[in-house]
Amino acid sequence: MNFQLRTVESGGNTATNSIQSPRPLYRLRWQGLLRTALLAALALFFAGCGVQAPPQPPRVEIPQPIKDLNAAQIGRTVHLTFVLPLLAIDGELLTKPVTLNIFRNDTPAGRQPEAPDASGKPWLTITPKELAGYTRAGKVDYPVQLSSQEFRGLVGSTFSFSVIAFTRGFRGHPRESEPSNVAQAGIIDVTGPATNLQAKATQTAVLLTWDRPTETLTGLPPAHLSGYRVYQSMTGKPNSFQLLGKASSNHFEDKNFQFDRQYYFRVSAITTVGENAAESEPSAPVSITPRDVFPPPVPTGLTAVNAAGAVDLLWNASSGSDLAGYNVYRSTGGSPFERINKQPVPTPIFHDATVAPDRQYEYAVTAVDTIGNESGKSRPASVTTPSANSQ
Repeated sequence: MNFQLRTVESGGNTATNSIQSPRPLYRLRWQGLLRTALLAALALFFAGCGVQAPPQPPRVEIPQPIKDLNAAQIGRTVHLTFVLPLLAIDGELLTKPVTLNIFRNDTPAGRQPEAPDASGKPWLTITPKELAGYTRAGKVDYPVQLSSQEFRGLVGSTFSFSVIAFTRGFRGHPRESEPSNVAQAGIIDVTGPATNLQAKATQTAVLLTWDRPTETLTGLPPAHLSGYRVYQSMTGKPNSFQLLGKASSNHFEDKNFQFDRQYYFRVSAITTVGENAAESEPSAPVSITPRDVFPPPVPTGLTAVNAAGAVDLLWNASSGSDLAGYNVYRSTGGSPFERINKQPVPTPIFHDATVAPDRQYEYAVTAVDTIGNESGKSRPASVTTPSANSQ
């Protein structure tokens, strides 16, 4: 399509010019829409990206301080125990491995114990790899072991400990926690372990007995033996024993037990000097699986009375906690006793309707528990049934 353009030139003459027509309108409209959509998409993209934030400094992971450090003597070993910190001081989880610096101060006997200097050189450093061997369920148990000669020279002195935990930051720089609480252990001449530990099951408890230690680790008589601690385990593994209770003498009753379940026990002797107490090495463990071989108590108060062609029996209820019922036995004219009930009688009452007239009968009852243990027979009760003519 061509358009004719008429122009007026100077002098009034007109001229006609012919030009090429523009692109069709629909093509221009399509290009406009496409350009608009592209601009909108770009706007959304850059709006989603936002303005780039300035770079943040790396997180500094300083462990929270240890607050539950404890020192306890067992035999010639002082055990340091505490919960390994899991959080940094910012409250977030630690992601870097923790190293420990342990500080120790030894105060001779007769002097006031002093806290270790946590700003100086540590007595010991435990690397993360080494720490794994002393950690169980998040709790650290580090043993400070003394030789026999060291122990003799240190009896009466006091060990003081403090711990600092740290991670490694930029270029390996340590990021240290605050020092832990100070834990102290006075070194005591404890006894040797208890011996001859034995376990015996009764109807109501597992009875433990053992021999009293006869000398201390330095060979002296045990003048400060103050009692015992009894430990129990369900598996017998060394780290599985838990404190069950305390005993003032060399026997202990565990009444919280179940038949047919295996238990392990061990005992430690306690020596107390002033305010300090320490344990001996534990005894050799003993294992027992209690079996219920104990019948209920023998029933008492059995009486027998005639009742219209029958005999009624009454007796006192048994006190057995696992009572299943009673068995009834009868003797006729001095013959051996025979059981006359098919199933255990649930209550202390029995009606014997199988008697004959003019006969002498003797009865006895027993108690039976849920697994079939039967008590002895009660004291017998006798009765003579009326003759047929008198009924």
